[in-house]
Amino acid sequence: MIRTYNEDEAFSKLAESCATTEYCRADIAEKIVRWGLPYETVNNILSRLEAAHYVDEERYCRAFIHDKIYFAKWGKRKIAQALRLKKISPFISNRLLNEVDEMDYLMTLGKLLVSKQKSVHAASNYERDGKLVRFALSRGYEIKDIRKCMPDIECDINEDEVALSASD
Repeated sequence: MIRTYNEDEAFSKLAESCATTEYCRADIAEKIVRWGLPYETVNNILSRLEAAHYVDEERYCRAFIHDKIYFAKWGKRKIAQALRLKKISPFISNRLLNEVDEMDYLMTLGKLLVSKQKSVHAASNYERDGKLVRFALSRGYEIKDIRKCMPDIECDINEDEVALSASD
């Protein structure tokens, strides 16, 4: 059974939760709606949480990007998609994704590819490189970044084909 809260109880419970973990507006709104509070209350609570700096979209986005790049080893495309699903403004997410240090980002991708290469079974270097490229693409990395980390790659994948397959 789901416990119901009034506005002040919900605010206190959410403020306590936001003090320990970063949440975005969408996560908080979903939680409030699950508690059965009316939509006008959702906006009131979100406004109060933002005014008290418990919820900050930019701070959340910065932490999300950092964690997904360095711990989950995701690429920028996958991160951008996840942030869109969390209803983060593209203005904020694109700006913060562009601030990511390129050398660290490429080093993370390089380590990921080296690690994956150990478990890839292929009959030729061409086949191995193709598997590594597909793996990196599935992690959200762009082909231009993959090529920087795999300079000896010789495959017929071009950026237009990747863009078309990613949008499907």
